[in-house]
Amino acid sequence: MRAVVYRGVNDLRVETVPVPHIQSNELLVQVAACGVCPTDIKKIQFGTVPPPRIFGHETAGTISQVGARLKGFRVGERVALHHHVPCLDCHACRHRAFAQCAQYKRTGITAGFEPAGGGYAEYVRVMAFVLPGLVKIPARNSFLEGAMLEPVNTVLKAIKRLSLLPEDFVLVIGQGPIGLMFTRLLALRGMIVVASDYLPARLKLAKRLGAKYALRADEKSFCPKAMELTRGRGLDAAIVTVPSDAAVHQAQELARGAGQVLLFAHTRRGVSTELDLSAVCVEEKDLIGSYSSDFTLQNQVAKLVFGRRFDVRGLITHQFPLEHTEDAIQLAAHPAGDSLKIVIVQDEGPGCWKRSSRSGSVQKSVSI
Repeated sequence: MRAVVYRGVNDLRVETVPVPHIQSNELLVQVAACGVCPTDIKKIQFGTVPPPRIFGHETAGTISQVGARLKGFRVGERVALHHHVPCLDCHACRHRAFAQCAQYKRTGITAGFEPAGGGYAEYVRVMAFVLPGLVKIPARNSFLEGAMLEPVNTVLKAIKRLSLLPEDFVLVIGQGPIGLMFTRLLALRGMIVVASDYLPARLKLAKRLGAKYALRADEKSFCPKAMELTRGRGLDAAIVTVPSDAAVHQAQELARGAGQVLLFAHTRRGVSTELDLSAVCVEEKDLIGSYSSDFTLQNQVAKLVFGRRFDVRGLITHQFPLEHTEDAIQLAAHPAGDSLKIVIVQDEGPGCWKRSSRSGSVQKSVSI
């Protein structure tokens, strides 16, 4: 099968590798769509994990083989995958700190080599311990929607870490795909969302998704305007969806006493910044982080996405065939003015997408 293999820093190669062999309690899934995630981009660009690996974890596809001892699954079923599932029994899990669970830190989906998600390949092996996170895709919904469950899950998990009341003021710094997900989910929960970004088109979309206010992040009057919206009280929470230290300082300044600042994008280890810790201690401004997903939220996320209360389709702006994964990653790492969520799509099987023979772009072939 074809797969995009990570061979070193910024070194991705389309190679032929064996189709994964499954155990009797596992699934083999033919990949239809896989989103490009900033976490994988950082691993590729900074070489934070050793090669070779096949990345891609926001994956949806069709079951092509069911292990002999496995019940409840059929060949041909369309599914959205979930690559991390905790044990639910260890010390971390008892504190609901699932991302710190040793089992959770294992990746349960692979296309070969060290398990790394495997969605940038034609087939993936789904191990038994992550099957509880798998969701079947309803007939009316697309593989693209299925591939969006995992990132939406990470955002909902983060929101649930905040102590918010209806009509609290929440600033979402950055209106890329993740920031827009925060904006929509917070609006659905009754928050007054203040969206910030440099790009007017993204701020316009944030308003459509439920932001009450949209502010240009590069305006000199940004902080005074944000404070004015809250009548000088300050923000109840600020969410930083971009790896910017300046944004962290800005968020801490704008949070009210006993408000919260949540970091979502500072995932690169070994990078430090200076903070006024008296704001955390004396003013009781919580500084918290959130990382990865929570499979116990999968049914809630599926209901939001597949019921289209959160219609994620509008966030997907670009689709690339597997052979152009490197181009997709470059665009996601250096977004253009019109780019949001980037997805790798494949042309095998019903309900997938086919490549245009003229331009290499992808076009819808059938309803998915």
